[in-house]
Amino acid sequence: QGQLKIAPAAMAARCRLAARFHHIHGANIRLDASHTQATRVESFANGLCFSQEPLAPGQIFLVEIEEKELGWCGHLRVGLTAHDPQSLEVVPEYSLPDLVNMGDTWVFAITRNHNRVVVEGEEVQARGHPREPFLLIERVRIPRDTLVGRSRPGRYSHILDDLYKMNVLPATARRSRIGVLYAPQPDGTADMHIVINGEDMGPSARGLPTTRPLYAVIDVFASTKSVRVIPVDYGFPSLQTLCRLVIQKHIVHRLAIDGLDLPPLLKSFCQHE
Repeated sequence: QGQLKIAPAAMAARCRLAARFHHIHGANIRLDASHTQATRVESFANGLCFSQEPLAPGQIFLVEIEEKELGWCGHLRVGLTAHDPQSLEVVPEYSLPDLVNMGDTWVFAITRNHNRVVVEGEEVQARGHPREPFLLIERVRIPRDTLVGRSRPGRYSHILDDLYKMNVLPATARRSRIGVLYAPQPDGTADMHIVINGEDMGPSARGLPTTRPLYAVIDVFASTKSVRVIPVDYGFPSLQTLCRLVIQKHIVHRLAIDGLDLPPLLKSFCQHE
């Protein structure tokens, strides 16, 4: 109960394949050798990227914003498409509206104050505490720790620690983590969910077909210049992660980790996440 019903080995294999960008992408995108970092090298458009493989039900495609570029209006765009990137004669210039207008594509722009999408008459469920180890989306259970974007410790970072603990790192900020997944429904369709820094925004689109492969869409648009895919391991948190949660719970702020009698690698892991 509360877990995605898919064999762990199969999910792990799918995650490894899909946690990379497809070699088909927009004209202004450059991928690194691992196909996990996508950078828009010119202009503000032609930044479309796709997951290398279709996503499995409940599998999140997660990216971290690595670099921003001043002077442009607009931010990252995220969603799903039933179009195989290999089948595209030309990669559209924009996800919105070009790719969406091709049909069978659902994409939303991420804004500074991205909020949940609520259907009329639907009650908003209480948000889980950001320190809970798992994010639950219907039958899908995802380790929350990897989903949350965090600042790097600096001279004044302790001033912001309470904000980051409350999960309010701005959606469009550097190091913010944005993910997309689909959750199958009893009627044979699926709901698309966008996850921002460990918080489920709720169903952003409903009625997606589950009979066709669905690829993640990441549009590195305008002020978002570079993103990196973050692999997500499904299952129980590692001992290292549990140690980090306990340590962070009992310190005043992260800079205090430097004074703890801990192995250097564990210190670094606790500070830089």
